[in-house]
Amino acid sequence: MGELRLGILTCSDACAEGRAEDAAGGWIVDVCEERGWLVVAYHVCPNDFESITTSLIEMVDVDDVDVALTLGGTGLGFRDTTPEATDRICERMVPGLAEEIRSGAIAAHPQLMFSRAVAGIRDRTLIVNLPGGEEPTAMAFGVIADQLEYASGMIRSREPS
Repeated sequence: MGELRLGILTCSDACAEGRAEDAAGGWIVDVCEERGWLVVAYHVCPNDFESITTSLIEMVDVDDVDVALTLGGTGLGFRDTTPEATDRICERMVPGLAEEIRSGAIAAHPQLMFSRAVAGIRDRTLIVNLPGGEEPTAMAFGVIADQLEYASGMIRSREPS
């Protein structure tokens, strides 16, 4: 498909306030660039519905990313609103991606059974929620990474299927 354009959005109150380093975000940026993909947008925002929504819309509508990956905000906590923000801005959902992440990584991280992550499409961009934290992010990303170029090509294709 050529060079994949990515947006990375870390949803974390602690990282947004400077109380914690965004290790997962740094890791995923490095891994994506090692694959030859171009990270054109990288944001850190608090676990706040409006902040997440605004950042995702900017990545899709302004930065024109092929894939937007969110990190964090997918659990059971009161401020974990990443799935709701993603659902709000997507026109179509892709439930198989989130299901595969949960089933593919749950053996290593049983806590992923509590993930409420979703995946969907806004315009011609695939948005995928990943868990926060470097190790859970790595496990989840490893489950889907090899399929992102294919998925993006399908979404961006102008040919009817």
